[in-house]
Amino acid sequence: MATLLCGALRVSGCARAYRAVVRSFSTRETGWTCHTLTHRALIQIHGQDTHSYLQGLITNDIRALEESGHTAQYSHLLSVQGRTLYDVIIYSLKDSSDRLSSVLLECDSSILNSITRHLKMYKIRRKVSLEACPDLSLWALLRLNTEGPEPELRKGDGVVAMVQDPRTPLMGWRLITRNQEKPPEIITACNHGNADEYHRHRYKIGVPEGVQDLPPGEALPLESNLLFLNGISFSKGCYLGQELTARTHHTGMVRKRLMPLSLSVPVENLPLGSAIESAQGKAAGKLRSGVGNLGLGLVRLSHAKETLTVPSTQGEKVTLTASLPDWWPKDLKDKL
Repeated sequence: MATLLCGALRVSGCARAYRAVVRSFSTRETGWTCHTLTHRALIQIHGQDTHSYLQGLITNDIRALEESGHTAQYSHLLSVQGRTLYDVIIYSLKDSSDRLSSVLLECDSSILNSITRHLKMYKIRRKVSLEACPDLSLWALLRLNTEGPEPELRKGDGVVAMVQDPRTPLMGWRLITRNQEKPPEIITACNHGNADEYHRHRYKIGVPEGVQDLPPGEALPLESNLLFLNGISFSKGCYLGQELTARTHHTGMVRKRLMPLSLSVPVENLPLGSAIESAQGKAAGKLRSGVGNLGLGLVRLSHAKETLTVPSTQGEKVTLTASLPDWWPKDLKDKL
């Protein structure tokens, strides 16, 4: 049927429709799209004190990378006041003795120098070294179909790491390769995707990433759903900025959360950081970021199911609606 339909389209001269149909049939056979993540960078941290050094800086428990089968974990680095400075994904690179003596730390590429200074400031006399990894490329593998096997390597010579995204299975897999490698050449059933498609996917399901979604020194980790994204441990002990986060968690005082938004106009026409209001004119949150008609906003849970508004650059009120991410706990969604 596909051959007949494609032939008919060729005869009619509908080139654009023909390409769309061919693409449709080919993607049904293709399990993954690969997206190069040029907005993210990698830093290698290695040395015999890697474990203890990171344990005092990140919100998650680094022991999970040593004592379990996990090879990646999501985490935040906080300020002394307990606000998010950087969101990171940490990939373990164990040596032959199976010790965690080296990791790759993924961060927003725009703050590479800033996070490097932050890490060096707390290095003190630790036996660790830090260096950027410009020779490595980072990719996201997103599944085209709702079900299917994990990505399959055709060859692995240039692959440094391939792990399921630790935040949520909805974010697919992370792939780290040498610069000369291209995922379609090393992953079975994989096509190229573009950066906008990757960000649209993130915003649609409500997963924040980088300084636009998580403004340094402003975002609070629990309001940013760090717990739901497997990015924090409340049993690991002390770390930088831990006090406010732990107190907020144990008192249950999280009244606002970062939520996916659907907007009536492209977010590019709206001033980011604008106040979101309820239909009654009450403060309901702030617009953070987005692409096209999808975005993220910090929304008061008491207004989460209302039709909300935000001012455009011309001062007109634009409507938007918030939605509850699928990866949120069911008991929280049931309360709203």
